[in-house]
Amino acid sequence: MSRTAAAARLLAWYDANARQLPWRRSADPYAVWVSEVMLQQTRAETAGPYYQRFLERFPDVESLAAADEEQVLAAWSGLGYYQRARRLHAAARTLVAAGAGWPHTAAEWLRLPGVGRYTAAAVASIAFGEAVPAVDGNVVRVVTRLLGERREVHRAAVARRIETYAAELVGGAEGRPGDVNQALMELGATVCLPRRPRCPSCPLAAGCGALAAGLEQRLPSRRRSPEPRRERRIAALARQGGRLLLVRRPPTEQLLAGLWELPWVAAGEPAEAERALAARYGGRWRLAAPLATLRHAITNRRLEVELWRAELRAAGGVAESAEAGWFGDTALSEMPLAGLARKALAAARRARPDEDR
Repeated sequence: MSRTAAAARLLAWYDANARQLPWRRSADPYAVWVSEVMLQQTRAETAGPYYQRFLERFPDVESLAAADEEQVLAAWSGLGYYQRARRLHAAARTLVAAGAGWPHTAAEWLRLPGVGRYTAAAVASIAFGEAVPAVDGNVVRVVTRLLGERREVHRAAVARRIETYAAELVGGAEGRPGDVNQALMELGATVCLPRRPRCPSCPLAAGCGALAAGLEQRLPSRRRSPEPRRERRIAALARQGGRLLLVRRPPTEQLLAGLWELPWVAAGEPAEAERALAARYGGRWRLAAPLATLRHAITNRRLEVELWRAELRAAGGVAESAEAGWFGDTALSEMPLAGLARKALAAARRARPDEDR
């Protein structure tokens, strides 16, 4: 099948089957950019509500550039991978400071801080019609199977082959390069699935090398990922006068830098955990009652967290620290909370609705 014919089949399928996602209602460069950053490492179903709230809070690049980082992180809170928000914010400030308008090509987008090849290509093709391929994980899977490529996808030669094929599809799109990129992503998200691909529904099945060889469920070939680290923790939910104690992670940390979380220590017997909390945060702690057990994933870590209602007596110490404080519900709604903290607060409300409103 020629690339032009494949592009035509793909576009016909996309026109008939594309999901009605909020970011597909506009070709505004800012809206496209925000959506593409959010969709990195996040499913469309998850990103949708965050996308709409983020645009309500920051409706244009000027409002995003003018915001403090903490405001941006608060709007992003719960979506995870917070470096994406920081990079988006930094690039918005660079754009506004330059005052030269929007970049139109992928090469121009790549000059912005934190903008990588995928995002640059996606925005340039969707918002400005540049015929450049946007290769994400979905596209890698689709193209690898179409080519019947059996080598591991991390190899440079394989990556070049995938990008060349995607570029040929985009080039055969008759003026719709952005739609071809989105169609490839859509095909990977809804039909050419990692497990149990829906080959009978695929518009490109007739030319699929993996399907012809019976390898559709085995490709792409990847390096085996390392086993995730498993950690058990105790998190303390302490309140005084209706306000909740939170601590802020240092801005120098690799994970969740600058976000607010509940005090926590490695899991152990309650008396042992109380001593560990005192050693880490100061004051005298008492774990009063267990509330819930939570499971949470952060990159390569799998956490099992026992959430306890706690009491803290401290003269000075953590409650007066610049990196800790007691916060009421209004403040909590505007703070950049770590995802686990949000999950813990929801669990506490379910466990004791009258006490954790």
